[in-house]
Amino acid sequence: MATNTFKNFLSKNVGTSPATVYTCPASTQTTIIGFSVANTSASPITCDAYITSSAVDYYLIKSGVVPVGGSLVVVGGDQKVVLEAADVLKVVTSAATSADVVCSLLEIAP
Repeated sequence: MATNTFKNFLSKNVGTSPATVYTCPASTQTTIIGFSVANTSASPITCDAYITSSAVDYYLIKSGVVPVGGSLVVVGGDQKVVLEAADVLKVVTSAATSADVVCSLLEIAP
């Protein structure tokens, strides 16, 4: 019987180097149910959020604008994204230590 586990993954002070938010474990499928990027800096920023699968990057958003004091909901509402084993969810922003990331997901493992 499969095991379903809800989890949160958090990344603080994301900046100009790609931050790995989540890596899907072996023998697991994961459904992203919520994924937000909050601007913690004093200026507007842009962010890229993408999945690396088999060494190829697939963008969920490219150069998305996050206003001062605001957030960008990359995945939420009726939208869901499925990750396969070894897929990696990453975020990078246009300014150093400028964002916090919150990702809520459901892991489904055998």
